[in-house]
Amino acid sequence: MANEAPGKKKAAAKVKRPTALKRDLQNEKRRLRNRSFSATVKTAVRDFDETVSKGDAATTKTSLNLVYSLMDKGVKRGLIKLNTANRTKSRLTKRLTTPA
Repeated sequence: MANEAPGKKKAAAKVKRPTALKRDLQNEKRRLRNRSFSATVKTAVRDFDETVSKGDAATTKTSLNLVYSLMDKGVKRGLIKLNTANRTKSRLTKRLTTPA
């Protein structure tokens, strides 16, 4: 800082290598894909809640199957942890069987 020699220069900023730039692009694509998937899961859960409140048994069963499928796909891809998916599925099933 103030005590440094006046002739000393700081090291130049490192230039990113092509592999690092490619990795940045890949990470961004994956982040957007994962974000889209999690939004789809949240929408499916919201739709399930709406069908439960309406009381239509056939539609509720279909929407629960969709949520189960999405949760399992998320676990398989590594986006959702296994216990989180199991806990969510259990709570949704409980919500379906118990009257509100």
